[in-house]
Order: sequence, then structure tokens, then C-alpha cells
Amino acid sequence: MTNRKQKYNNPFTATYKGISDLFKKQERVGTLNPDNRLDGKKVLITGSSSGLGLATAKDLARLGAEVIMAVRSGIPEKGEEVKKASGSEKVHMLHVDLSDFDSIKSLIKEVKSQFEKVDILICNAAVVSKEARKTRHGVEEMFSVNYLAKFVFVNLMLKEDLFIKDGNDLPRIIFVSSESHRNPDEFEWDDFGKFKEYGMGKSVERYGYYKLLMTTFSQELSRRLNPNQKTEYSVFALCPGPVNSNIAREAPAIFQPLMKLVFRAFFRSPEQACEPVVYLAASKDVEGKATDYLFLMSRKPVDEKAVDPKNGGRLWKVTEELLKNYKIEI
Repeated sequence: MTNRKQKYNNPFTATYKGISDLFKKQERVGTLNPDNRLDGKKVLITGSSSGLGLATAKDLARLGAEVIMAVRSGIPEKGEEVKKASGSEKVHMLHVDLSDFDSIKSLIKEVKSQFEKVDILICNAAVVSKEARKTRHGVEEMFSVNYLAKFVFVNLMLKEDLFIKDGNDLPRIIFVSSESHRNPDEFEWDDFGKFKEYGMGKSVERYGYYKLLMTTFSQELSRRLNPNQKTEYSVFALCPGPVNSNIAREAPAIFQPLMKLVFRAFFRSPEQACEPVVYLAASKDVEGKATDYLFLMSRKPVDEKAVDPKNGGRLWKVTEELLKNYKIEI
């Protein structure tokens, strides 16, 4: 029998699992209605110059949102693409490198200066590296982009009071996660954040572990932002399923033609896969909810490790301790 850890422990098992999940019967949570508009809302989305993020930006702009695309590349052409596809001129682009803490701080300043506050934050940016790489701060790149940067970014947004709270609609913070967050057997508490060498054979396994960290963070964030059963923020997470995007662009060249063929044949297009992201951003069905997790368009409990308050509290503590080593205050 295949155990949990084997589900996503290399690119081939991850691809197979992703395809098989698409054919399982799903009970839809709902669909967007014509009145689920975002007129007057400001939405900030990271990693929106390609793939899922770009498709999400187009849909949100079509729904009337003022879209702020925080990206590492694609300025200004991707913003112009969103404007053309949506018919909206309320599209802006800001530069950020999520592997660089200084760049994150600069983004916070730009958001505050240009837009004052936002209604919705979508943490979409992610990376799958072919090997371990150090950022300029000495942090492993996948760990930084897929988890640590989100912890820093969200907490700085909160510290600077950059979320609109008008008493009606709650601010929404949305994390694009993955079902691979269920794969790790345990947290690596003893050497948390320490740089580890790995190659392509282990990259998907590491990706799943970092998604576990991010999903656990989302659960703990909701608990901290909504104490005493009073909901003040909605903190959502989701897995969009397998997406035909460029996230596997660092796979060995010899496998690229086969992967592109499989992705095109079996994976969903970004335009299809962004549905749960847009739903959590715009639907009134989830209005007032403290937390939620969707797999495709089906509601599903997160992994028990991620929802455990003890793990959430410990993750928060060790992350803060790690950031102190890098002299990052949040």
C-alpha cells in the first residue's frame, strides 16, 4: 500500500497523484453569482505575472477589483495584458523579490504610499527549485519564497495596518497552498530553517514540507487574528489542483518535453484552476468566516498536523526566533 509520504516524494509520483485527484468525485461548495462583484475593492496578489496568478488577476479585474500585481518580472507588459483581457484600467504593478527581505520591506512601503490599504491579499507566489540555493540572506530559496517570505510579508502588512476594515466586509487573506502539505510525517523542529543541500529528486518533497509550514501558519494566523470567537479577518487557504503552469521550469531538460505534454493533456489551465482563488476572494458564501480550505472547489479539512494549535504556536515561535537571527523585525 502507498503510504502518505510517497504521494509527492518526486516529480513523477506528484504528477500521477495530481492527475488521479482530478478524476475523483468532488462536491462543489458553490459558484460565483453575478452579484459577487469586487467593485471598490483593492486586491494585492503576489506571483501574478504568469500562470495561476496572472489568470487570477484577470478574473479579479473583470469583477471590478483594483488589482495590484506584486511580481519579480513582467513589468509593465503583464499588467497591460491584464488590462486588455479584463477591460479594466485599475491594474497596477509593483516589484518584489520574495527571496529578499529588503525587497519585501520596500513593497510594504510602496503599498502604503500608493494605495494606503487593501481589502484582500492573495499569497500566490511559489517556486520549485532543481536544487538547494541560498538567498542573499543565506536562507534556502524555496523555504524563503514558499513560507518565510509569507510570514514576514503578512505580519508586516498587519503591523503597518494595511488592511481595510470598514465594518461590513472582513479583510481576506488567501494562501495558495497544495495537497502536498499532507505528505510530510513531521515537522523538522530541531534544525528549523537550517540550510540543507538537496537535488531535483528531493525538490518536490521539500516543496510539500514548505506548503505544510505555510498551511500551518494560515491556521495559526486565523487563531491569532480572531480571538475569543470574534471574527475580524478571514484567513483562507486552497489547493488549485495540478495546473499547467511554468512552476516546473527547472526540471531537467531531458524531461521537459514529456512534462509539457503531460501538463497540457491532463492538467488544468490556469484559467480553470484559478476558480477557487477567485471564489474565496469574491464569494459572499464565505463572508464572515474565520478560516476555510478548498481543494479544487471542494471543502476539505487541512492535515491534522497543520490544524493542531500546538504546532501552530511552536511554528510561530521558531519562525520569530529565526528572523531575529537575520535582524528582521515584525
